[in-house]
Amino acid sequence: MNNALAQLAEHGVSVWLDDLSRELIASGDLQRLVDRGVVGITTNPTIFASALSKGDAYAEQVKELAAAGTSLDDAVFAITTEDVRRACDLLAPVYERSQHLDGRVSLEVDPRLARDTEGTIASARALWAAVDRPNLYIKIPATVEGLPAITTALSEGISVNVTLIFSLDRYRGVMNAFLAGLEQAREKGLDLTDLASVASFFVSRVDTEIDKRLDAVGSPEATALRSKAGLANARLAYQAYEEVFSTPRWQVLEQAGAKPQRPLWASTGVKDPNLPDTLYVTGLVAPGTVNTMPGKTLEATADHGEVTGDTVRGGYDAAREVLDALERLGVSYDDVVTSLETEGLDKFEASWGELLQTVTNELDNARAVLKAGE
Repeated sequence: MNNALAQLAEHGVSVWLDDLSRELIASGDLQRLVDRGVVGITTNPTIFASALSKGDAYAEQVKELAAAGTSLDDAVFAITTEDVRRACDLLAPVYERSQHLDGRVSLEVDPRLARDTEGTIASARALWAAVDRPNLYIKIPATVEGLPAITTALSEGISVNVTLIFSLDRYRGVMNAFLAGLEQAREKGLDLTDLASVASFFVSRVDTEIDKRLDAVGSPEATALRSKAGLANARLAYQAYEEVFSTPRWQVLEQAGAKPQRPLWASTGVKDPNLPDTLYVTGLVAPGTVNTMPGKTLEATADHGEVTGDTVRGGYDAAREVLDALERLGVSYDDVVTSLETEGLDKFEASWGELLQTVTNELDNARAVLKAGE
């Protein structure tokens, strides 16, 4: 492994890639990244839309789907689950080597179901069955409606990546949903040792939204707080994680073989070009965490990331003061995280729409070719 990536691993940080495409798998590039220290993969509708719009890696499958008269939604389902299944197989050695901790690949439920509990549960079941790999994570958004879906999925033995977490209160709700799911699974007699979960806490988007509001305030105090909220918020999330996973409630589950729900730092690519490009990696080093990085951030970390040790614990008071100072300036934390959740869901829905349109175009083209050959 590159030294910085190896150092992250030594400090308890699992390095995951926030990207997946069939070309990445077929070219051998994903295997090369795994050889360098990548131990997991996350996907989302944006990633799939981008992958499908490039090259012809999906042409053969699209042709088969078109010939079979497959519906649009079923075609998207088939394409995305195939990519994830192949990635799960590629990462299977990592899964075994890490005692089933890493080597995981995440696949998100249809984002149009984010406010639909029962629809999310049904989608999670269908995706889990279709991929049929133990190292799969089903991604479920951390909406109010998503929380009971998280519990139900876990209670049925489905491992879950909870996504789109911005607020500390919601994160506590996510951890409660996780514990409830494991408790129900235990009551059913399910084996807890391989039932896993991560909680994806978003980082850079917090700074993007808050910095915009600080710029509107325009005072020296506001300027001094720019680009500090994302790390502060994530560090306080880790404090909450430490609190919850030291309770008697958790200890009962741990004794039954359960593993804690690890914090996963998401949205770790910097949006502000004036910031260090490894800020949300080297600034969030703590044991038992995952950092999922877009390719550009991963390469920057590998090239010049400076890992100095734990950069989370010990900074809780300073982190709290950042959020308190924002409130004093009139920047409402509650309003920011509510806006970010709404925006995040809107972005995923828009990307899903783009994915549907891309697949529609590909199917139409393939049907036209088939018809011309009749």
